[in-house]
Amino acid sequence: MILVNTDYISGKELEMLGLVKGSTIQSKNLGKDITQSFKTLVGGELKAYTEMMNEARALATKRMVEEAEKLGADAVVNIRYASAAVMQGAAEVMAYGTAVKFK
Repeated sequence: MILVNTDYISGKELEMLGLVKGSTIQSKNLGKDITQSFKTLVGGELKAYTEMMNEARALATKRMVEEAEKLGADAVVNIRYASAAVMQGAAEVMAYGTAVKFK
């Protein structure tokens, strides 16, 4: 499966199959929340949250690819990511794009 954030793939003629997406809502445990809140007092990267968001993006991407595979896609083009806080310490991450088949 080819994944790109452009609306084309060089040298390929594409047949659009439709929108595909994947999403997840992730949170860290209470212990991590407390330690990360102390980190905000001194500044710097909140590594537990960076890790959480990386895991969420990977899972959302995996789910998007699974949806594309069900359509028989060869690739997903014009991939985008969106995120939103749904509650304190939890975020939704969505990956979406257009599933395509090579002609």
